Amino acid sequence: MEKYEIQKLRDLPIEGVAERLGLHVVKHKCLCPFHDDHHASLSFSVRRNTYRCFACGAHGGTIDLAMRLLNKPFVDACRWLADGSNIILTEYKPKDEQPPKPLDSSRYERFFEHPFLDDAARKFLFDERRLDPRVVRWCRLTSWKDRREVPWLQIPYYDREGRLTGVQNRNLVKGGLPRFRFPAGSECSIYNLPVLNLLRPGEPLWITEGCSDCWAMLSSGHKAIAIPSATLLKPSDVEILSTLNSTLSTEYHMYPDRDEPGERLFLQLQQVLPNLEHHQLPPDCKDFSEYYTETHPPAPPCKGGE
Repeated sequence: MEKYEIQKLRDLPIEGVAERLGLHVVKHKCLCPFHDDHHASLSFSVRRNTYRCFACGAHGGTIDLAMRLLNKPFVDACRWLADGSNIILTEYKPKDEQPPKPLDSSRYERFFEHPFLDDAARKFLFDERRLDPRVVRWCRLTSWKDRREVPWLQIPYYDREGRLTGVQNRNLVKGGLPRFRFPAGSECSIYNLPVLNLLRPGEPLWITEGCSDCWAMLSSGHKAIAIPSATLLKPSDVEILSTLNSTLSTEYHMYPDRDEPGERLFLQLQQVLPNLEHHQLPPDCKDFSEYYTETHPPAPPCKGGE
């Protein structure tokens, strides 16, 4: 590719690229697909032709957005943009092009071997979210503080075989920014896949949006997995769900969030899981996590290591 061709791709309207990628842009904002977003944290600058999330810190231009959402290297993302914009690219492949490095799991696995919850984490999980301590232990949630003494909840993502594939750090300070951090190489795909190994034949499986809803569903006594983002169902997630549908003999259930992205996600999932059953949340609840906290008493006090 020539420099002028790449510049053409960078000059494509950022909001048009976002819409083509499946994001729903309203007044230069949309829900961020890079974390469990409920407040339209992703903003677009038409003048700079860039995007930025003020919660998780994701930012960039048209090519960056395509690379990250499609999980494609630079050249493939450019080709995808060009194919949809009638831009002809000169075939070129840099000699030193390297695929993105996966998460260095050995660096993070030790944090989840003996999870520890500080006061901020216990308050968030048990007082505010009212979660079952057994669920917190199952999900191996742990906590830590950065150099500025900001408390973080550390959330591991595992594949079905129990291999660590991603880590999500959630800021426990209300209103603190960024809300989320992700170590380099984190592949936060479908959450809580190891629970499938405990699923009995015919037992229903619940599909939720994000980790918080999944914790609430597990605390309700159901087996559940979570889609990482309501705004974009990645091809890799579709592949996992398609495999589940062909190998598991079960029924699928879902409480979509009471908003347009939630309903859109349900319709997307129903194309992959035809027997997915829709359940309606009460009018005053925006998601299942909120519904759970309104219908369950606080969890009993827990010791620091639980």
